[in-house]
Amino acid sequence: MGAGHAHRLYRHGHSPVHRMPPHCKLAAVLGFVVVVVSTPREAVWAFAAYAVLLGAVATAARVPPGFLLRRLVIEVPFVAFAFLMPFVVPGEQTRLLGVSVSVPGLWGAWNVLAKGTLGVAASVLLAATTDLRALLLGLQRLRLPPLLVQIASFMIRYGDVITDEMRRMSIARRSRGFEARGVRHWGVLAKTAGALFIRSYERGERVHLAMVSRGYAGSMPLIEEAPASRAQWSSAAALPLTALAICLLGWTL
Repeated sequence: MGAGHAHRLYRHGHSPVHRMPPHCKLAAVLGFVVVVVSTPREAVWAFAAYAVLLGAVATAARVPPGFLLRRLVIEVPFVAFAFLMPFVVPGEQTRLLGVSVSVPGLWGAWNVLAKGTLGVAASVLLAATTDLRALLLGLQRLRLPPLLVQIASFMIRYGDVITDEMRRMSIARRSRGFEARGVRHWGVLAKTAGALFIRSYERGERVHLAMVSRGYAGSMPLIEEAPASRAQWSSAAALPLTALAICLLGWTL
């Protein structure tokens, strides 16, 4: 079910977080994200407490801060959107660094930045401590629809194959002296995209025929593993339950 190799987001280790069953970690991250999203944006201290919780998890997982921060770059588009909100959201105006900005826009930007960053950080920690095969097994253990698990499995397995095909086509273009320098080269790139689609489709057909010849009948075999113990579930539940307590305090204080 896996991709056959570790993904670049995964950081090999032997920490307690690495050894935790994947479905426990998936449930914990999902619960944590739901709690963070449910927290009132005015409770600034609560988001700081959530960051401390994630820092504790990263320390337990032996994930360096630099590794985590580099992976947070993926949220740059959301950061750019958040920075625009104080200037485009209507409402009461205030002065910030000599510039007139919207108060509701400031709160909205803070809401997007705080909750988005915490959610992405939790997801990065999950990916850094769980390889792709284990993640798919965790989704299977959580009774996600089998078809969705298969789609995710095939996407992960053959994503790198398609990327490698794109790289070979790029090398072939450059070896013939082609470099995309302007609009007049878009036609060549469009033909390349079409050729890549045809090759991917044909490869998919070959893979499907190979699977059918080996007994594939529309579903992957289930891989059973030992169920998680009560202690493992308790350890996984510590993160979302602590976050829930902070969230409740945020609503009451």
